[in-house]
Amino acid sequence: MNVKKLRPKKYLRYLYPPNLFGTQRTKEILSVNPTAAPQREEATSISVSVFDYDLAGMDEKKFSDVTGCFPYKNSGRISWINIDGLRKTDVEQVCNHFEIHPLMAEDILGQNQRPKMDDAENHLFCLLNMLYYNNESRTVEQEQISIILGKDYVISFQEDATRDVFNPLREKLRISNSRIRQRGADYLCYTMLDLIVDNYFLVMEQLGNQVELLEEEVVRSSNTITLGHINQLRKELIVLKRNIPPVRELINGFVRSDSEMLEDRTTKYFKDVYDHIVQANDLTENYRDIMINMHDLYINNVNLKLNEVMKVMAIVTCLLAPATVIGGIFGMNFDSIPWLHSPFGFFIAVGVMLLIPVWMLWIFRRRGWF
Repeated sequence: MNVKKLRPKKYLRYLYPPNLFGTQRTKEILSVNPTAAPQREEATSISVSVFDYDLAGMDEKKFSDVTGCFPYKNSGRISWINIDGLRKTDVEQVCNHFEIHPLMAEDILGQNQRPKMDDAENHLFCLLNMLYYNNESRTVEQEQISIILGKDYVISFQEDATRDVFNPLREKLRISNSRIRQRGADYLCYTMLDLIVDNYFLVMEQLGNQVELLEEEVVRSSNTITLGHINQLRKELIVLKRNIPPVRELINGFVRSDSEMLEDRTTKYFKDVYDHIVQANDLTENYRDIMINMHDLYINNVNLKLNEVMKVMAIVTCLLAPATVIGGIFGMNFDSIPWLHSPFGFFIAVGVMLLIPVWMLWIFRRRGWF
């Protein structure tokens, strides 16, 4: 029998109010200062993978030092050089050998940068983020990737060596006579951007599932925990909003570029990626509108519950008012009060106290007040 493992930390963290609203996550999302010097922690080790191919064959190599990829600058075939792990000296060596502009090297080493595309000195440079969805923490994680398109080669720099979205590309490169093996480096660059953009939809699909579950939670029970979930999900949408719209401008830069490294027949493929990123941007706006409506629904539900409570309290107050008045009248210190000395006076007073609220309940019910 499978027993689901309990995770106390997942629930105990809600005992501390700031954890409920993810204040630490807010700090991570908003801690962006483009004017500050980057404080990137350099990788302890790097991994360099090279795919050197043409229609006739393909060589796949791995190196632990960036100098291993230097011969592929003019190999006579198409080369994809992927460097996992960023170190200042390694990035500078690669940029110097492949004659890449120093500003591009500075952008590669930068952090929390806005996705962008540059055209300088026989190279096309683009920087954007790959997005992943963490099911454990229910957050959107991002990894910066820099792609440099040169003559017959593409160089990519990644921060994390344990994951990326390029496995389908690697499988296609290993297949002889595949379309990518028949095309140039610009088509390779297009394929990489297309995979990154397609992965955005997978992340948004995960967030869409969370939005659907949260909507049911808001309708079912609107409490402080629900408000915390709404707040956390809106923060993850901020991550999407920060990354997806600028990629639209990046892809548009490739479409409008007059660089000699881009063939005319490849432009239509970049237009297809542009259509995808426009759709992703529209979905992000839709999610944002849904979250705003969900927040309004939460407020309306809280107000509705408050109105229900106030209505019950008002009815109870109205029902007790006759008994209070009658009790106050018969409690006055006068001898001339009717039925004061009658043996049935007490029972008459109590009966009136009960009959009047029953009559009031009948009136309220008939008017549809509850």
